[in-house]
Amino acid sequence: MKGKIVVCLAVMLVAGCAVGPDFHPPRPSMPASWVGATEKDHTDQPSVVNAGPADLTGWWRQFGDPTLSSLVEEALRANLSLALAEASLREARALRGVAAGALWPSLGASASYQRQSGGLYTADGGPRNLFLAGLDAAWQLDFFGGVRRNVESATANVQAAFENLRDAQVTLVAEVAADYIQLRGYQQQIVTARNNLVAQRHTADITRKLYRVGFDSGLDVANAESLVYQTEAQIPVYETGERQSIYALAVLLGRHPGDLVERLSPTGEMPRVPEQIPAGLPSDLLLRRPDIRQAEAQLHSATAQIGVAVAQLFPQFSLTGGANWQTTQVRSWFNGSSRGLFIGPSAAWPIFQGGAIVSNIHVQEALRDQAFVTYQQTVLTALQEVENALVAFSKEQVHHKLLQDAVTADFLNVLTAERQQYTDESALTQSTQNIASDLIALFNALGGGPL
Repeated sequence: MKGKIVVCLAVMLVAGCAVGPDFHPPRPSMPASWVGATEKDHTDQPSVVNAGPADLTGWWRQFGDPTLSSLVEEALRANLSLALAEASLREARALRGVAAGALWPSLGASASYQRQSGGLYTADGGPRNLFLAGLDAAWQLDFFGGVRRNVESATANVQAAFENLRDAQVTLVAEVAADYIQLRGYQQQIVTARNNLVAQRHTADITRKLYRVGFDSGLDVANAESLVYQTEAQIPVYETGERQSIYALAVLLGRHPGDLVERLSPTGEMPRVPEQIPAGLPSDLLLRRPDIRQAEAQLHSATAQIGVAVAQLFPQFSLTGGANWQTTQVRSWFNGSSRGLFIGPSAAWPIFQGGAIVSNIHVQEALRDQAFVTYQQTVLTALQEVENALVAFSKEQVHHKLLQDAVTADFLNVLTAERQQYTDESALTQSTQNIASDLIALFNALGGGPL
């Protein structure tokens, strides 16, 4: 008979409803296409294609640079921010286990020994031994779904922690790639400055000789020497940036700042930009961007917590039972006279709490609304980041083409040509770096793809 009662209660538990609102994933309005991907860029440079979901897995390999690929892969293994995000994911999974544990019965055991003496304990007033042991069981019956809603919320938190880890991976890859591009940009600036410095020193030497024989003025000499000093002064600035980029990369790889100096100090070429960049559709961001998926999971968790709060309005039913043993002699431990059993239901209903329960429901509803606004803002920010990266990538290609034309143009005299040549070559190197950096920003804004 007792077994039948337990089975009936279990059926009622499973079939019971869960109070509070059910979660439905939001469906925000998304543009049909990217503005920056449909505008003509007036260049023959790599373009962005707006055609369906893009496969961005391992996107850094599209730069064709083995050193960059090795740095990214090492960072994904050793970065400390990733280790922190992984620990947070393990915490969320463990907390879900804590929440799910409330769905099951609890069982506890206790035992004690007492040495008693005095007239109240024995007829002759002598000491006696008292052995006590007991088993206690309790099962909170989740008729109104408060526990299940809490498990639902904890499960959503696990998903949010997982997406946080993916977001950290995407961000890390973008940071490694951006620092690497910056490193190669500084190195190319140093090469450009040193090459121009050789020609400028030669011109300054010729100008001084011409001045001594009366063919050039003192102003020409001063201008030539000033150009040499200006170019030479830029080299330490670029060298500082080069070294700081190496330090930044080392820390991203979980190393000491100086560990990569020997490996990365040799000058390397700027990674090539892929010929075609698939941006996909704006609606793809809802599935691709981990921060959007994280915001959705957090909204789900907050929605489930409303049900947890609403369940507090209803009675809480429990099934309790236990057994206890009490004897003065170990040999009589299992005698029927020393054993007691009990089982029975219990109920508790908070009749009056001064409005605290209803107020807590309002708190959870407000938190749900905040999570929804955060989700909306995350989606809009994602759209803005992609459009920013698209327009920057497109317009920088135009800028780069014009600088290429300027570098190859003729100039009126040698001194003016050298001054302008260095300026244009330096700007061209910077533009090449900017194109690669803008592409990295685009990949990052698109969510980076699964890693």
